[in-house]
Amino acid sequence: QVQIEESGGDLVQPGGSLRLSCVASGGVFDRYNMGWFRQAPGKERELVTSITMRGVTIYADSVKGRFTISRDNAKNTVYLEMNNLKPEDTALYFCNLVPRPQGWGRGTQVTVSS
Repeated sequence: QVQIEESGGDLVQPGGSLRLSCVASGGVFDRYNMGWFRQAPGKERELVTSITMRGVTIYADSVKGRFTISRDNAKNTVYLEMNNLKPEDTALYFCNLVPRPQGWGRGTQVTVSS
């Protein structure tokens, strides 16, 4: 079973930036395709971006050009660099394996507000 821990969320003003981190332990990290998900209040959890074990990335249209996913296999860590943040990016952010997520971490809260 993979254990996941996200961090880096914060309160930020519109137009600001944040970098989220996710450490996945208990498995062979460099064999996993990983994704960042988010869940806003009253909405379903959605996949925002993913990165394959070979580094191929995919982005939802809503974040394309603003968010960048990356990974450091030596640290069992996947990152999400978020720039030009908007109020609609406010959500609890999670990372997990894709396409078949395992146990969810607690997530990290991102709030974009002036």
